[in-house]
Amino acid sequence: MDSISDLAFFVRLVKHGSLSALAREVGVTPPAISTRLAGLEKRLGVRLLNRTTRRLSVTQEGELYLKNGTRLLAELEELDVMVSSSRKTPKGLLRVNTTFGFGRRHIAPAISAFLQKYPEVEVQLVLTDRAVKLADESFDVGIWFGEVQDSRMVARRIAANRRFLCASPEYLARAGAPTTPHDLQRHQCIVLRESDAAYGTWYLSRGRKQETVKVRGPLSSNDGETALIWALDGYGILMRSEWDVQAHLNSGALKLVLPEWSLPVADVYAVYVERMNLSAKVSAFIEFLTLWFARDPNWRSGAVDGGVVAGM
Repeated sequence: MDSISDLAFFVRLVKHGSLSALAREVGVTPPAISTRLAGLEKRLGVRLLNRTTRRLSVTQEGELYLKNGTRLLAELEELDVMVSSSRKTPKGLLRVNTTFGFGRRHIAPAISAFLQKYPEVEVQLVLTDRAVKLADESFDVGIWFGEVQDSRMVARRIAANRRFLCASPEYLARAGAPTTPHDLQRHQCIVLRESDAAYGTWYLSRGRKQETVKVRGPLSSNDGETALIWALDGYGILMRSEWDVQAHLNSGALKLVLPEWSLPVADVYAVYVERMNLSAKVSAFIEFLTLWFARDPNWRSGAVDGGVVAGM
């Protein structure tokens, strides 16, 4: 049996909870299911299930196989639906939600190009200061940052997006450049209040070492563009996504702070509710955005070199 078939078999077996239950559903004997399971475990070289005549329990290796296997099967199912939808003509109203700054700078131009290719689609772009509940607001697609924890939502990564700490050369010349994460506590930091999460807490990592720093400063805002203006004006250190600051890093208007330390990424995801009934307009839009960001000349992931993010 191939790997995909084995994955599907194992997920169904765990869902049914017993060899006999799965055997009844597929119309075979329990020994046949047992033989299939034994063959799978032999191929992988690990035990996936501890089993008795009455119950099954998943081993640590089985949990890993189950978790990642379920995700892979879902992605394959989504791919099938997208390929099938691609044969249809995208048309009708497409409601899209994303944040103000990212929407203005990157999604609005992408939609202009999208409509040139798919003129039968009507797009309604709604910008908000944070992600909204798509189903409640009747949105087809949301463009969100970071991994989506809601299992009811389908998320596809459309672009990589790192976060940086940065400040103007004038501020660093005046206040000095921090050399450790805890040095940030003696600096003026520009704090964003963009979500319900604890604001002013920055998480940094370097290899296996992790640091959590509570920062503060005289300026804070719920608007990223405002915070960026303050950083450019020399009021302190800002944590911001590369899509927003890379041009300023390239020009030298901003410099990286603690470049050897990493911050949690905020990759860009296209998020939608329905998997099985994915419409042609949604499928086409997500595919278009994926290609758009792969070749976008104004925002590219580059190597950090000498305090500047270099273009590819």
